[in-house]
Order: sequence, then C-alpha cells, then structure tokens
Amino acid sequence: MSSPTSADEPADDEFDPNAPLASESGGRNRKRAALAVAPFLALGIGNVVLILSWGIEPLWAFALLPPILFCSVLAYIVFSTDFLSDRT
Repeated sequence: MSSPTSADEPADDEFDPNAPLASESGGRNRKRAALAVAPFLALGIGNVVLILSWGIEPLWAFALLPPILFCSVLAYIVFSTDFLSDRT
C-alpha cells in the first residue's frame, strides 16, 4: 500500500535538492524570488547602513535607498512570475 507522500517522490512543500530553484507549479514562486533577491537587498541595505555609520551626510544614504528598493522589487517580480522563462 502506497501512501500519498512516499519516499520516491517529494511532496509539494518539500525541498528538492536536485532543483532548488525550479518552479514546478504554474503560479508564482515567491520562495524562489525571495531567495534570489535577498542577498542583493542585504548588500544594498548594508551599504546604506555603512554610509550612515561613517558619518557621511544622511542625504547620500537615503538617495541610494530608492534605487536599491526599486531594483529589488523589480527582480522579485521577474523571479516570482518567471518573466524570462521563454527567453532562456
């Protein structure tokens, strides 16, 4: 008797080590998008914190923040919707 979650095939919510960023579902893949964008967002926010901690005028740090957030949101949308899947 085979159970619905047998050892042969991974469950829907289970991590697949052979394809960690693969999107099997037709919908949005928010987890893949968050994993792809998080390092770049962390680098950008770290840059802003570093500028503020050096004592440079806060205006420069806040001038860098909108492009960092814009690029992160744009990358999140691209990765979560598989926007470029037909072109690769």
